[in-house]
Amino acid sequence: EDPPVLPPAHAACWRNSAGFWLLGLCNNFAYVVMLSAAHDILSRQGALDINGTTQTPPVTPPSGNSSNTSRYDCNPISTGAVLLADILPTLLIKFSAPFYIHRVPYGPRVALCILCAWGSFLLVAFSTTVGMSIGGVVLASISSGLGEISFLALTAFYPSEVVSCWSSGTGGAGLLGALSYLGLTQAGLSPRHTLLLMLSVPLAMLLSYYLLLVPPPTVPQWCWSDGAVLQDPLPAARQPLMGGPAVKQGGGGAELTLQAKGQIVKGLLKYLLPLALVYFAEYFINQGLFELLYFRDSALTHAQQYRWYQMLYQAGVFVSRSSLRCVQIRHIWVLALLQCLNMVFLLAAVYFTFLPSIYLVFALVLYEGLLGGASYVNTFHNISLESPPEEREFAMGVGCVADTLGISLAGAAAFPAHDYFCRLP
Repeated sequence: EDPPVLPPAHAACWRNSAGFWLLGLCNNFAYVVMLSAAHDILSRQGALDINGTTQTPPVTPPSGNSSNTSRYDCNPISTGAVLLADILPTLLIKFSAPFYIHRVPYGPRVALCILCAWGSFLLVAFSTTVGMSIGGVVLASISSGLGEISFLALTAFYPSEVVSCWSSGTGGAGLLGALSYLGLTQAGLSPRHTLLLMLSVPLAMLLSYYLLLVPPPTVPQWCWSDGAVLQDPLPAARQPLMGGPAVKQGGGGAELTLQAKGQIVKGLLKYLLPLALVYFAEYFINQGLFELLYFRDSALTHAQQYRWYQMLYQAGVFVSRSSLRCVQIRHIWVLALLQCLNMVFLLAAVYFTFLPSIYLVFALVLYEGLLGGASYVNTFHNISLESPPEEREFAMGVGCVADTLGISLAGAAAFPAHDYFCRLP
């Protein structure tokens, strides 16, 4: 067969940059929306009985919930429950996928991501119990985790500039996801109808991957042959990329040996450990402290305050994830130290309640997002630059385990923090 006709180089460059930005946006959108809706998900189910029929919710004062006497106006369940449901499936995928995911072509992976994202929005929108809502959040986690490890590995087949586009898109997902949820609910739309409007986002992912990207011939894909047989051109396509002394021939084509993979992971620890620490600190703040940073004298309700925290955090992430061309940071441990100091300060602020204004918290949350986004984009930029071509696909895939591990630990730590503070009078 004749080789496919590729678009001009400048057009392909533009399409790939735009494609990876949109893939980053769409991949993280459901994940962000579920965290932004965490307070609503947990509080809304209190107005539903075990049969799923709507009851008349109790009348609550504008300042918050009347169902508890705590000064923190706590939900019965910590928003860390939503965080764990939103991250543990991702953690499982990211820990295991680098050792087998290369045998599955990218097309089927993307299709599964799209289906899970659609299912997550529908299940949470129509849920009648906390269990159903958590199930929808789990689907969002599967979509995000599988998508992140796939798309970051996919960047190995493209020029290094697409890493910056991907990172900026994930930051855009945080900002647009939190902002759209905040804006639509502030405008009077119910959380259910807000989630249903977001069903268009997985469709944008489908169009971005299958129509916008210009795939190089080395990208593993499934294709139809002889009219009906599905074949995988992985061995021939991957041979030039993965060939070298550190690889062997496997059943799915050329691949790194287990020993080589272990050496790569060991070399990446200088980036992975600080990144994990950054994300532990910031998500302990987000899902352990945000709901406790409650100002009763504010014009905003408790739910509105939580949504504003999420939106400002994501705004900071978007700015810093899009800043790679302006600022590049080699020492990720500096960002980890600053984020841990931020966590300690806000933890003291929750306990001693010495912050005089919610606007000071807004500024600290924005700063927190700037640190988190900078650590993410610079970590993967450094990994991309330092990894040899034959190792880059694996290194980029395994690198995204660090942030997920930090987030998972933060979700587990949010539960005892919630229980402790909510027992205080």
